[in-house]
Amino acid sequence: MNLDPDLDLNGLAALESLGGFFALRTGQRTEQGKGQRKRRVLPTLAEVYATRNVTADPDPLTFRVHKVVNSLAAPEVRIGVSVAQQGLAARLWSVALGSAVLHGQVPDLDPLLLHWDADGSAPDDLWLSELHALPGDAVTIRRLVHHGHLEPLSAALRARHPVAAGLLWGNAASALVGAARQLDHWAAAHGRAEVGERARALAAELLDHPDLRDTGTLDGTAFRRRSCCLYYRVPGGGVCGDCCFTRAPRSSPTDASG
Repeated sequence: MNLDPDLDLNGLAALESLGGFFALRTGQRTEQGKGQRKRRVLPTLAEVYATRNVTADPDPLTFRVHKVVNSLAAPEVRIGVSVAQQGLAARLWSVALGSAVLHGQVPDLDPLLLHWDADGSAPDDLWLSELHALPGDAVTIRRLVHHGHLEPLSAALRARHPVAAGLLWGNAASALVGAARQLDHWAAAHGRAEVGERARALAAELLDHPDLRDTGTLDGTAFRRRSCCLYYRVPGGGVCGDCCFTRAPRSSPTDASG
């Protein structure tokens, strides 16, 4: 591995103190196949996003969506799509923002280097095969996360399932602000005001993109989105803190998910 003196393996491991969503494993991890199948290296996210995987057996994205649907007893597949996408978006934003505000650098999160366990949960779902440090600025983070992951992830999910692009970008914005909010809380608790300031500034700059700019309104780390992630439709579920609804609607307006 190519290690940077500022963002090295120890620095990356320290991100777990911020919470599981900020942690990133390194090296190559394998998963045990069923029956007589041999252990294999987990797929890269580049492979996961490829539309050719729509008919793959198993297709990691479809597997993840149905796992979420089953775990939530969701009445619609697109709820699983929404929750699965927001979870992965939150992981990617958190790793990038946490690294940037604590180290001033971010690991190269190229989809070719990042392996994903569709059956795993944070922090054991993402594994980085090589560590290369890059500048921790908004331009770099946008290239790595927004363009490198969220765009192909959205395209791959929409190729598989009927889900609105506006819903997915609303999820991405919500996940971004959520990561910044967690960093802001950590900074306040540890007397690191500069960390909170940097997190808020990065989040505001990253939200200033055509895909995200109109997804909601931001005030510090308070966010009110203009779409709904559909979680309220889960049995026993309610509205999220940044939902466009103040209470779960009785009906399901189509504009709330678009």
